[in-house]
Amino acid sequence: MPTQVQLLTGEPLVNEPPVPQTPEVPQPSTCTAWQLDAIDSHLEITMTMFKKILVPTDGSDTSKKAVATALEFALERKSQVRLIHAVDELAYVSGYEYSGEMVDYARQYGSKILAEGLECMKSMGVEGDTKLIDFAGARLGDTVADEALSWGADLIVLGTHGRRGIGRFLLGSGAEQVTRLAPVPVLMIRNPEATES
Repeated sequence: MPTQVQLLTGEPLVNEPPVPQTPEVPQPSTCTAWQLDAIDSHLEITMTMFKKILVPTDGSDTSKKAVATALEFALERKSQVRLIHAVDELAYVSGYEYSGEMVDYARQYGSKILAEGLECMKSMGVEGDTKLIDFAGARLGDTVADEALSWGADLIVLGTHGRRGIGRFLLGSGAEQVTRLAPVPVLMIRNPEATES
């Protein structure tokens, strides 16, 4: 072990370990302010990136609220919106019978919902279109995910009924399924009136 020698000039000992410098910690108020500014900037940049918004709709009040939110969002950011309604043909098969009339009715109902949405889009000056999708037996989440990929959506806006407990278990959650399978971010809109009833 080398001998430590202190010079008379006031220099530190030879081989003396350097004293660690503690970094200056920003004050909480300053730290919070710049963090909030950073978050606001990040959100602003992120939100402006959503130029193509996909909105699945089934005509329910919750779904209408999601459409209205998407249109307001698109208006502020000059985004495009596509409203979609999916018709599952296998849902109208009972036993060995295929009810073509019921499928036709479901398509007419879906077209009506989409036409109302398109009218709302035009009245607000939002650029967009609608699409009626026929699918047979596929999961709703897969159908929405496929459409998001093929159209090049940046965001999916979706209404959720917010069911909990046994209601969620028995009825399933289409919104949860879409969220799990979506290739892009999903903004879920809950209708407070729907959750209370």
